[in-house]
Amino acid sequence: MRGASGAGRHVYLLGHNISYSASPAMQNAAFAAVGLDWVYELLDIPPSELPTAVRKLRAEDAGGANVTIPHKLTVMDHLDVIDPEALRARAVNTISREGHRLVGSNTDVAGIRSAVADVGIEPRGADVVILGAGGSARAAAAALEGAHLTFVARHPDEADVPGRVAAWNDPEWSRKSRSADLLLNATPLGRRDEMPLRPNALPRDGAVIDLVYVTGGTPLVRKARSLGLRTADGWGILLAQGARSFEIWTGKPAPLEAMRQTLPK
Repeated sequence: MRGASGAGRHVYLLGHNISYSASPAMQNAAFAAVGLDWVYELLDIPPSELPTAVRKLRAEDAGGANVTIPHKLTVMDHLDVIDPEALRARAVNTISREGHRLVGSNTDVAGIRSAVADVGIEPRGADVVILGAGGSARAAAAALEGAHLTFVARHPDEADVPGRVAAWNDPEWSRKSRSADLLLNATPLGRRDEMPLRPNALPRDGAVIDLVYVTGGTPLVRKARSLGLRTADGWGILLAQGARSFEIWTGKPAPLEAMRQTLPK
């Protein structure tokens, strides 16, 4: 039941190759802080096992789930209700129960909106380059309503996003990113010691947001900071979206300080 506070509930993170996730520590600290006997755990599943994993959420002891790559779009086919924000983003990252119905929501949008505000960008009319064309990129597009969007995709012909799409090997987008108001990385690139683009493609006088989080900042964020650009990284976005997910599952205000304490300083 959405907003239920019963004891002994299980909340899951549905994704694949997600052992790096900081969400279990953050959400388990949140449950403890408000006195809930709930547990948050990873379910690392390939796409073929997604239907079975979603069925677990219909059990009485299930409190809900987060959803991450590569399941944010395909999970929508297994839910009963999709809320308007998730429909706009065409991606679900949070699942809750309303009686016997599973409800899909998107709290990534709220997290990205928070990051956009932190770097001082007014979306309407802004020129934005988004690296990626998946669920996170679509959530970014929903958070940046009114902006002029250019998406950079490995397979531009297959991209289904609300804006112009350029190929990774097209030099035009890197020139465009130099004059962009905002560059946003919505790909997994950067979790290891790698840059998703050449440093000379960074905005000259704009801002950089990286949805990826690693201790000390991703290579993209570190380089942008060294150039004096305004930046936001995935840690703040993780906290903001995680807090909203917590509130959806439990019906309680998120204990932000307890959640923040689990993240790197």
